[in-house]
Order: sequence, then C-alpha cells, then structure tokens
Amino acid sequence: MIVRVRVVIMIVLALWCSTGHSRQAIGQPTPNPAHQSTSRTRAMLLGTGTPNAEPDRAGAALAIVVNRRAYLVDCGPGIVRRTVAVHEAGIDALHVEKLTHVFITHLHTDHTLGYPELILMPWVLGRKVPLEAYGPPGLAEMTKHILEAYEQDVRTRLNGLEPANAAGHQVKVHEIEPGLIYQDGNVRVTAFPVRHGAWRHAYGFRFDTADRSIVVSGDTVPSPRLVEQAKGCDVLVHEVYSQSAFAQRPPEWQRYHAGSHTSTVQLAEIARQVQPKLLVLTHQLLWGSTPEEMLAEIKQSYDGDVRYGRDLDVY
Repeated sequence: MIVRVRVVIMIVLALWCSTGHSRQAIGQPTPNPAHQSTSRTRAMLLGTGTPNAEPDRAGAALAIVVNRRAYLVDCGPGIVRRTVAVHEAGIDALHVEKLTHVFITHLHTDHTLGYPELILMPWVLGRKVPLEAYGPPGLAEMTKHILEAYEQDVRTRLNGLEPANAAGHQVKVHEIEPGLIYQDGNVRVTAFPVRHGAWRHAYGFRFDTADRSIVVSGDTVPSPRLVEQAKGCDVLVHEVYSQSAFAQRPPEWQRYHAGSHTSTVQLAEIARQVQPKLLVLTHQLLWGSTPEEMLAEIKQSYDGDVRYGRDLDVY
C-alpha cells in the first residue's frame, strides 16, 4: 500500500509539472479551469500536520515555487524528505541542494522540529551555501543551540573522510519585524504580525510574484492584519479547526484553541472579507470530525472556492 501511494504521488506531481495545472490533488478532482493557468508561481503543501502525531501528515511546511526556485515556509518534522518526494516527481526547484531559503512563522515545535533537518541534511547531501533563515526573535538563539548540539557531527564530517564542504551547514539568521523582509528577482515577501496564544512574536507571510499573490496565515486567531494583507489575493493558505468538534473539547483546551487558532466559522467570515480566488485549508484540527464536515462548516456561510489541503497537494 505504501509503494502504491508513493507511485500515485509521483504520477500526480509529474502530470502537474508537464501540463501546467495549478493543482493536481491526490485522490481529489482536477481543479476548476479558472485555476489551470500558465502561472509560474505555485504553492506546494509539504506538510499539513499539527502537534498531533498523525502518521499520514508531515509537520507544518509548504513551498512557494517561482521560476524553478523554492521558498519554504516553516519546517515541521519530515520537511526534507517531503521535498525529496516532490523533487523525485520532477519538480527541480525542490532538489535538496536548492533548499536555501526558509521563512518561519513562529517557534512552536510543530513548525520547527524539522529545522535541524533543514540545516544539516541538505548539507550532507551536497548543499554548498549557507541556509538563509528568516523568522521571529529567538530564531538566532535556537539556531546557535542546534549547531552546538550537532557540533561533534559537523566536526567529524569536516575533519574526517567524508567530502563535506565548509559552508553548507552554516545559517544566516534574519530576525524579522513586520514589513518587507525579503526581495529578489522572483518574489517580494512581506511579514505581518498575527496573534497566536502566548507567543510574543508570530507572523503570517504574503508572497508577491509577477503573476500571483499567495498569503500564508501561520497559526493565528482571526486577524485584522491578515485581512488587510490578504484582500483579493490569488491563494490564501489558512489554518483552521472544526467548530463542531471544538464544542466537545475540555474547557482548558477550548480556552487555548479559542485564543490561538481559527475556527471554520471564523475562517468563513475571514474569506468573505478577503475574497481570495482560492482558499486552502491547512494545519487542520479535526478532533474526530471529517474533512467533508469541515468543508461543510465553511460553506454554510462562504460560497467561494475552498479546498481541504493534503500533504503534497499543489495549487
């Protein structure tokens, strides 16, 4: 069964690469013609997982791919192996040596447990330049401790028999503030603050390219700043939890989630204000409900195009 699923993933992604479809979802219909453009910009869900240990979902991560370059958002557990799966299906931008830029929304473990993997594994496999990491205050300290933790490994690879280069394990950390945080010939990246529980610094990101605008919410309660940044965007990738299942949660968890995340009912209202061409659900907290039920909750009051995101979906 695992082999069969992998083959399906590779076939689906190869079809996307060859036809220019904006999304070929695993086990779901081909997207509407309105989303099958010649756009050079794509959002690829590498992992849609949450802190729950679900075997079919990798940790929170996605890639914005523009003109054969990839810009990663978050690095949950399993991120590099997910990029390898996409690369093996024919998406050259996700070649492990090309994983050079990551934008981190906040420092929760489910968004950063793959950070050591992203620092070290591409280096072991041939990356020759430092990783450029953009994220909230505290990222530099986290990076320092990761490299200290793996000091013996790095020293052995540099001084032993392995043909390791001297730069690929290094990290250039950029601790960010709201506003334009990155720009090159492909993309402008804007960070905006969101509210996520007790975190002092949590961000969403807007990616603007020559042909598309993609907004990633990060983990957040309903955010006026997000609505402002996302209005009229092409794709809004937003976290969500099931409103009906939330009602069955213990009171202490209801308090946490109400102050940290966005319900289906709230997201429908956000989407009505933003009017994205496409709304993609990620980091879904189901708590026993189903994807169909979650979509139905949103569609009760939002009639736009909305998709339940799954690992390795392409939009």
